[in-house]
Amino acid sequence: MATKQDGSGGKSWVEAELEDSFDEELEMEIDDERLSRGLSEITDLRHEPVIERRVYFRELFRLQAELVKLQDWVVTNQYKLVVIFEGRDAAGKGGVIKRISQRLDPRVCRVVALPAPTDREKTQWYFQRYVPHLPAGGEIVLFDRSWYNRAGVERVMGFATPDQVQDFFHDVPEFERMLVRSGIKLVKYWFSITDQEQQLRFLMRIHDPMKQWKLSPMDLQSRVRWERYTKVKEEMFERTNIDEAPWWIVEGNDKKQARLNCISHLLQQVPYEDVPHDDVTLPDRESNPDYERKVLPDDLYVPQKF
Repeated sequence: MATKQDGSGGKSWVEAELEDSFDEELEMEIDDERLSRGLSEITDLRHEPVIERRVYFRELFRLQAELVKLQDWVVTNQYKLVVIFEGRDAAGKGGVIKRISQRLDPRVCRVVALPAPTDREKTQWYFQRYVPHLPAGGEIVLFDRSWYNRAGVERVMGFATPDQVQDFFHDVPEFERMLVRSGIKLVKYWFSITDQEQQLRFLMRIHDPMKQWKLSPMDLQSRVRWERYTKVKEEMFERTNIDEAPWWIVEGNDKKQARLNCISHLLQQVPYEDVPHDDVTLPDRESNPDYERKVLPDDLYVPQKF
């Protein structure tokens, strides 16, 4: 296998492969910061980064390596982990979830983002649609919004009656205690941003064709009802912050800082350790001298336009 391109200054195969493995994160960062002329005219406010970009990447990759260790420990010990991500619209929940799941096995770490309930689901026990997504032993489930929809958007938008909301507040502490008693580790995060920061992020989504899909009619209504959401959030904390599954608030005005803080905190919630592994040796490929590879028709191949 070649290592360096002689005299060309090119990267070794290993270096190129490692660089490619990190490019996904770099691509997401470039997408976050991509500004057209129209976008730059939204505001003249300046954003002073809390964390230097080089430091951010170094710490993110370090934390993601720890998440891989946590995953190994979860599988080995048949641990069950549920992480709930709630908060203001555009507060950065999705970005953190991406960075957590980015380098993990999707068969171990699943992201659950349920759509609006169907007519049938509306007649079920409220928690019923969430139960099938709970983890078995050796699994991690990340809820991108959760049963707390009833305490937030459903309550503010009138999709749930006052009696249904009160029933939820009565039931959810015991529901979560049942999950914990069953062996599930439940971690709950609320992502908080300021009024001004949310407004700017919404304007970004409105003017950016690649992000408009993130802006739903419910998101727009959340701007109108900002103070109402604040009031119901405060009551939700008061009535559902239980010892078995407390709320943790993530300050989200700086996306990079929020990602690092949340991942670092999550790692501290699980008593994981390094899992010893046998050394892996790549076996020799079987070779049959009589085998002759068939030549496939050219029209089976994707055209090489790049």
